[in-house]
Amino acid sequence: MDHRTETIDHIRRAFAGTPHPGDDFLQGSREGRDAREAVEPFKGVADWAAVEPRVLDEHYDALSFLSEGGFRFFAPAYMVADLNDALDTADIVFHLTSGFHDVTVDMPVGDRMFQRRIGKSAFVNPRRYGAMTFEDYARYRLSVFSREEAGAIVRFLESKRPDALDAAAINAALDSFWLARAASAPIQASLDQHVADEAAFIAAINPDDETT
Repeated sequence: MDHRTETIDHIRRAFAGTPHPGDDFLQGSREGRDAREAVEPFKGVADWAAVEPRVLDEHYDALSFLSEGGFRFFAPAYMVADLNDALDTADIVFHLTSGFHDVTVDMPVGDRMFQRRIGKSAFVNPRRYGAMTFEDYARYRLSVFSREEAGAIVRFLESKRPDALDAAAINAALDSFWLARAASAPIQASLDQHVADEAAFIAAINPDDETT
């Protein structure tokens, strides 16, 4: 078994028990019709492995508009398609590494030179999100993955690093977030137990509710 096949197998095993968040909770952003249209093809899909690479590539923008739960559920589909060289536009590596590496770009405008900072220390939008940086947002969004899933993502990113145009971003994401996440994030069994405990608690306090 070659390294690519082993990595794909690792991803499939790590995400085999990842729960679907429900169609009503697939869409993250509620602003504009772009988000709704990007997420629409993923509704009613209970098996991420069943999504054709063509659909993933045509709806590359779904990676930005899926909710955290939706992103968690469909990320392995994008990773497997990427490893199979089946994607031309969708960039799952970017969405797993963006926010952990600073880049400064000089942009001339007229007779002035503006220095634009892009990456982890840049503010998202101070008017709406105050002091939140892109690193803060990345850590929040990517914390949805369990320890097993994070381990598969580490393996995926390490497999992409040798040929990556921006290996620095991959290295920064691994060192700043993913390696620690793969070592200490909650395991899937803990998440499953929490869900079961919550269901038992709700059933106990609502014994006459037939929906619990």
